[in-house]
Amino acid sequence: MGQGLSCTRSSREHEFFSAVQAGDVELVELCLCRDPEMLHRSTIYDRLSALHIAAANGRLEVLSVILERSVNPDLLNRHKQTPLMLASMHGKIACVQRLLQAGANILMFDSLHGRTCLHFAAYYGHFDCLQAILAAAHSTPVADSWGFARFVNVRDGNGATPLHLAARHRRPECVHILLGNGALVCASTGAYGYPGSTPLHLAARGGCLDCVRELLAWGADRLQRDSSGRIPYMVALKRNHGACAALLNPASAEPLVWPSPLKFISELDPEAKLLLEAALMEANREREKNILKGTSYSLPSPLHSDDGMDDNVSEPETSDSELCCICFDQVCTIEVQDCGHQMCAHCTLALCCHNKPNPATLCTSTPVCPFCRSNIARLVVAKMKTDDEGEKDAPSKTRRLRRSCNLSEGSSSFKGLSALGSFGIISGRGSGRRASTSEITDKP
Repeated sequence: MGQGLSCTRSSREHEFFSAVQAGDVELVELCLCRDPEMLHRSTIYDRLSALHIAAANGRLEVLSVILERSVNPDLLNRHKQTPLMLASMHGKIACVQRLLQAGANILMFDSLHGRTCLHFAAYYGHFDCLQAILAAAHSTPVADSWGFARFVNVRDGNGATPLHLAARHRRPECVHILLGNGALVCASTGAYGYPGSTPLHLAARGGCLDCVRELLAWGADRLQRDSSGRIPYMVALKRNHGACAALLNPASAEPLVWPSPLKFISELDPEAKLLLEAALMEANREREKNILKGTSYSLPSPLHSDDGMDDNVSEPETSDSELCCICFDQVCTIEVQDCGHQMCAHCTLALCCHNKPNPATLCTSTPVCPFCRSNIARLVVAKMKTDDEGEKDAPSKTRRLRRSCNLSEGSSSFKGLSALGSFGIISGRGSGRRASTSEITDKP
């Protein structure tokens, strides 16, 4: 993409650009001492500056030396690409962070496809660069002048958003990050791919099961048609992506999706959100197993596995003797504030999540606490309640208990929650005490 040296005007320039590409800081500084104007020169054909070459090759020390000399961080090459675009394209996260620190403009478009640095990070699957750019968008004038939500859904010259590119090129990590930052799951493209394609159409075309399940979990419409009248199911069939087609078949069971009143709660605790995501993906994985049962398609491990979730989420501070009073199967991990009632993540999702949104419904009602019927405005990880100081080892017991309670076993919570209207008989803080083994009845 134009990060090579191509032709240079003189041997001194070639020596300088070669030193930049190799990351030879001493030689770079020597060349600049001999001729400071080297900073303002570029290669003949691609018009690459030293800053472009350093960013594309991940030469952080050289990049810093150049930026310290008050060089504009938004220099343009032949295709009007900035050093930040090249660093995002090649996944050089350290260079991306340094350029952002130097004030690089995240809202510049190249002349090839009209793409921003966010498009390049999503296209090439560099989720760490994507996160850095999104974080910078919160603290730069973009959030005020252009709007953060508008930036996340910025379109290139062909009408494709970063989410479209990530879904098409099988980048499930980037799909997950973009959806969590407000990317529109049902946005249609212009000329990119087939006109009118949604991210789900493009994920079906790419055949990435992780991308498909992420989009479905955020409410992607399986019946939305592109300009040719095709639904994602038809796209997957044409491309011979059988497993994706099975999940996208309108005749198959609908997945659970994040409800609008829940996914945009501004104060949703990050750890609670991760617990809920783990439960949501587990519930949908059970659905996928049923759909693919008896077929020749294997079910790949989901992007967000239970083991990985346990590694990334701090242990919920709950007593090891407290069970969810709704299912009497899982430990209480989620607390509703301000009422303080507690439930397990599975039952929380059974209350809050729903199937594919109905376009005829203007707004889904806000979920309510099943114990006191107050609106759920905030969810956090449940806190531990100790009876005396002798339970200092409760966190370790909780940790062992959580690991012994396999989430696949907890999926039975969803099977037993088809009717949730009789919560009036339940009282207390929503937590029960573990009964003896003989008192626990077997579940079907």
